Amino acid sequence: MLPRHHDPIVAVATASGRGAVGIVRLSAADLRPFVVALLGRPLLPRHATYLPFPDASGAAIDRGLAIHFPSPHSYTGEDVLELQAHGGPVVLQLLVARCLELAAAHLPGLRLARPGEFTERAFLNDRLDLAQAEAVSDLIEASTEAAARSAGRSLSGAFSDEINALRDRLIELRMLVEATLDFPEEEIDFLEKANARGRLEAIGAQVDAVQARARQGALLREGITVVLAGQPNVGKSSLLNALAGAELAIVTPIAGTTRDKVSGTIQIEGVPLHIIDTAGLRDSIDEVERIGVARSWHEIEQADAVLLLHDLTRIGEPGYDRGDAQIEARLPAALRDSERLLHVWNKADAAPAAPGRLPGLELSARTGEGIAALRAKLLELAGWQAQPEGLFIARTRHVQALRETRAHLGAALALAARADAALDLLAEELRLAHDALGAITGAFGADELLGEIFSRFCIGK
Repeated sequence: MLPRHHDPIVAVATASGRGAVGIVRLSAADLRPFVVALLGRPLLPRHATYLPFPDASGAAIDRGLAIHFPSPHSYTGEDVLELQAHGGPVVLQLLVARCLELAAAHLPGLRLARPGEFTERAFLNDRLDLAQAEAVSDLIEASTEAAARSAGRSLSGAFSDEINALRDRLIELRMLVEATLDFPEEEIDFLEKANARGRLEAIGAQVDAVQARARQGALLREGITVVLAGQPNVGKSSLLNALAGAELAIVTPIAGTTRDKVSGTIQIEGVPLHIIDTAGLRDSIDEVERIGVARSWHEIEQADAVLLLHDLTRIGEPGYDRGDAQIEARLPAALRDSERLLHVWNKADAAPAAPGRLPGLELSARTGEGIAALRAKLLELAGWQAQPEGLFIARTRHVQALRETRAHLGAALALAARADAALDLLAEELRLAHDALGAITGAFGADELLGEIFSRFCIGK
């Protein structure tokens, strides 16, 4: 259990700023005496009651709806009180201050909630598992419709159900293995009679399927970062605007117009792509431009994919071709020799027919020719595969946990295939696979991990 998780807590549960409605939320083991002290009357469980919210003198701070959710039938699993008032920040802060003022006599220990603490309590009180708790944050932060729908499915337990089904199969196999450890003379017979290899292969195949879907879910949540790179005036800013469908970057015929990165997020089939336009790569005596170029190289090194732009109208110019060659030679070897680098040949509308087939894609950022093909290629670079309805959201840590699970299952399968297999080693690999799976839903995990996850939530959630 995390420290201070029994303290009563209060927070504004709606976004900062002005709005039609704002919510103050409290959670504690027993709020019934506090409700009477605050509102002057008890509330019917789970019924919205319209009434004044009085201050210490009895004057109304505001009038609104109060709802009491008695334990355990609440979001946190504790008693929860929600005060729904007008959404002015001053009104909401006055309500929070009034709750804290009453706390000394009627709710000792009441304090302001930390980020994510309400959802943390839902997890600690078994209202949600860890994957579902993370889906709450993912649903709030979803940047595309597909991501929001997938987060909703994870919140409803779709991802957790698949993990729990895998865990149950592992538990069954672990029980068989560990029950046999007291009878070493039976080890080899056990592996054959229990079809340990067949079971492991089936579980491994199931992990592979879940892992593939988790990778797609992670893409929906996080997307990929794509950097537009190349010499000055090759059309990087025009391409950014064409992909975004908006004038995000200034476009002029003057080389070196872009001095610093300009970014925008687009979505293709629900997958967010974070596109970064960088300063043109060239040697310069201008100190500001040199800083921009240095930042461009930093973005290239950090990118998931790089579009290296070329100008079709300038092919054959000695200085231009030399500049392209120097840029490509300076690219990190791991990028230069991978599919993460895509050559894009721009200004196809103004250039003569290319002398030969060029690697990559030809397009015109000005007319839109080839943009659809580029969008499809970006999805391919992201690793996206069209999925049927039912995809769940996932995080990088989920993918890593599944990868770790698969590695331990592979080691267990290798042991099971040996004539001199030792059941204690097999049991250990199965335990490690089981623990890795448990880290996804929170069955196994350190408090440090939980603190890191919930600290990224908004206050009041």
